[in-house]
Amino acid sequence: MTTTAATSVKGVGFRSDRGPVLIAVMLSTALVALDSTIIATAVPSVVRDLGGFSQFPWLFSIYLLTQAVTVPLYGKFADVLGRRPVMFFGIAAFLVGSVLCGAAWSMPVLIAARAVQGIGAGAIQPMSMTVIGDLYTVEERARVQGYVASVWGMASVVGPTLGGVFAEYLDWRWIFFINLPLGAIAALMLHRNFAEKVERKVHKVDYTGAALLTVGCSLVILGLLEGGVAWAWGSLPSVAIFAAGAVLLVAFVLAEKRAAEPVLPLWVFTRRILVGGNLLAVVVGAVLMGLTSYLPTYAQGVLGAGALVAGFAVAALTVGWPIAASLAGKIYLRIGFRDTALIGSVFVIAGGALVAMLGATSTIWAAAAAAFVLGVGLGLTSSPTLVAVQSVVGWDRRGVVTATNLFSRSLGSAVGAAVFGAIANATLASRFASPPAEVAGKLPPSVDATSLVLDGHPDNSPVAAFVRSALAEATHYVFVGLLVVAAVSVVALLLMPRKTEQLEF
Repeated sequence: MTTTAATSVKGVGFRSDRGPVLIAVMLSTALVALDSTIIATAVPSVVRDLGGFSQFPWLFSIYLLTQAVTVPLYGKFADVLGRRPVMFFGIAAFLVGSVLCGAAWSMPVLIAARAVQGIGAGAIQPMSMTVIGDLYTVEERARVQGYVASVWGMASVVGPTLGGVFAEYLDWRWIFFINLPLGAIAALMLHRNFAEKVERKVHKVDYTGAALLTVGCSLVILGLLEGGVAWAWGSLPSVAIFAAGAVLLVAFVLAEKRAAEPVLPLWVFTRRILVGGNLLAVVVGAVLMGLTSYLPTYAQGVLGAGALVAGFAVAALTVGWPIAASLAGKIYLRIGFRDTALIGSVFVIAGGALVAMLGATSTIWAAAAAAFVLGVGLGLTSSPTLVAVQSVVGWDRRGVVTATNLFSRSLGSAVGAAVFGAIANATLASRFASPPAEVAGKLPPSVDATSLVLDGHPDNSPVAAFVRSALAEATHYVFVGLLVVAAVSVVALLLMPRKTEQLEF
C-alpha cells in the first residue's frame, strides 16, 4: 500500500504544505497540455516539409494509441509501486520522445517518435489526476481541478501562439524542443517536494493482457486509418486486419478474466457510474481530437488564414474548457455530478452544431466561437465525471479507475482521429479521382495535393480553387461526424446514477 505524506495537511492554495506538489503536478500536466495544443497549428507546416498529408492523422493517433494502451498499466503500477516512480518514468519518456520528434527527417520517423511521446504521456496524465485524488478531498478538488484546468487554459493561449510563430517564422521542430526545459523543472520540483511511503508487496503484472490490448487496438486503428487509402475497405487486407484486431480484443477480455491482477479489471465495466463516466470520456476524446485535428486545417486550407490566426481559433476551445471546469467544481457540489455534466452536454451538442455549420464562406470568428462553446461543454462534462468516478472508490482502486477513465478518453481520441481521418481521406481521394477538365493532369496524384492550399501563400488558380473546395467538403463531413459523436454524450450521462455512493466489491 502507498500513502502520501501530505494527505493530512490542511490548505488548498499554493502556499500550503501541499502547494509545491500541486505546482509540480501542474507543470507535469503542462507538458502534455502544451504538446496537445501546439502541434495542431503546425501540422500544415510539417506536411509541407515532410509530405504525407494522408499520414498526418497518425501524428495524433499513434500518440494517443500508445498513451491509451499504457494508461491501464501505469494505473496498476501506481497502486503497487507508488505514484512517484511512475511519474518520473513518464516525464523521462516524454522528453526522449520530444527530442526524437524534433530530429525527425521523415513522416514515418516523426510518427514513431510521437509513439514514444505517447508512452510518456500515458504515465503523466493519469498520475497527475491520481495524485490530486490522493492529496485532496472531494470538496477541495472542486477548487484544485480549477487550478489544473487553468494549465490547459494557459496552454491554449501559449501553445497555438507558439505553434503558429514557430511554423510561420522559425521552424516547427521547436514545438518539441520547447518541452525540454519545462520537463526538467517539473521533474526537479517533484523530486524535492513529493514524497510517499510505499509498503512493498509481491504482485503479478499482467503483461499478456497489456500485449493483447496494445496489438488489438493498434490493428483496429491501422484498419481505420489506412482503409480507403492504402487499400479498399472491402479488400482482403482490410478484412484481415479488422478480424485480427477483433480476435485479439476478445482474447484480451478472456485473459483479463483469468488474470490474478488484470491490467484493466473488468469490474470497471460493471458499475453504472464507471461505465457512464468512461463512455463519456470516449466521447470527449473523440470530439476533442476531431476539432483540434481539423479546425486548423480548415482555417488555413479553406479560409486562407495563417498558422497564427488558426492557432487562436483552436485556442478558443481550450479557453472555454478551463473556465467551465472551474465553474463545474462549484456547481456539482450543489446539484451533483451527473446533472452538472448534463448541462455541459447541451453546450457540447450546441458547439458541435455550430462547427457542423462552418463552410467555405464562414469567418475565422465563427470558427473560434463554435470552438469556445464546445470547450465550455467539454469542461462542464469531463471534470465532474472524473471526480465522480474517483469519489466512489478507496485509495487502493483510485489509480485504476482514474487510469481507466483517461484510457477511455485517449482511446476515444485515437479512434476519433482514425475515423475522422478516414472520412477526410476518403472524401479527398474521391474528389481528386475525378477532377474537372481544367484541373485534370495538373493535380498531384494523391491527397498530398492539399499542400497546394496549405503553404500560406494566396493562390487563386483553378487547381487551388478545386483543392480548396475538396478540402472544404472533407472538413465539413468531419465536423458533421463530430456532431453525431457529441450527441452520444447524453446517452453516456443517462447511464450514470444521479447520486453517487461508495462502491462495494
